[in-house]
Amino acid sequence: MTQTVIVALETATEGCSVAVYRDGEIFAHSEEAPRRHTARLLPMLEAVMAQAGVGGDDVAAVAFGQGPGAFAGVRLAASAAQGLCTAWGVPALPVSTLAALAEGARRRHGAGQVLAALDARMGQVYWGSYRALGSAGVALAGGAEAVDAPQDVAGGGDDWFGVGRGFAAYAEQLPVTGAGRDPEALPEARDLLPMALADRRAGRVCDAEAVRPVYLREGV
Repeated sequence: MTQTVIVALETATEGCSVAVYRDGEIFAHSEEAPRRHTARLLPMLEAVMAQAGVGGDDVAAVAFGQGPGAFAGVRLAASAAQGLCTAWGVPALPVSTLAALAEGARRRHGAGQVLAALDARMGQVYWGSYRALGSAGVALAGGAEAVDAPQDVAGGGDDWFGVGRGFAAYAEQLPVTGAGRDPEALPEARDLLPMALADRRAGRVCDAEAVRPVYLREGV
């Protein structure tokens, strides 16, 4: 039987991470590597693919964190995914970096309702609110992802969990999250996989030429 192999890349924040899904098993590596993402990404991927015992010919699709996040990091993941998809002749699976952050809160803390926030600099945060969807990961709970001043972020409440370094930068200005917070969390490539696999099953893939980063800020 042919195995299903998905590669995942996430570089939108200080974290640099890769993951390989192989028939239900996940091999992953994450590290904080500020300003070293370009040097670290492909060697990390090569090492994790070797650990998983797979090569480029085995890969069915490449998932990547499409943003929002640091502009250079978002561009790196998109361009790396585009290059790998072209080289291997496979489609891409773009996944929101904020959704991956929320999925990480579900995986680590069992959070069912998550307010995810990343520090966008310039007195703003990238944010979105999410609910757990079983094995398919998380889905937007209301509205679209946005970039706003922290005091303008909507949502939260007693049953919500806050995740991401937006909460480290703007702890008092962001909404109450009564279920707890993980303010030092970064998005990880392994947490792209539930949404990427659900999208692949539903046929929501894109060609390498159609890969685009998501910045949220207008004019970028």
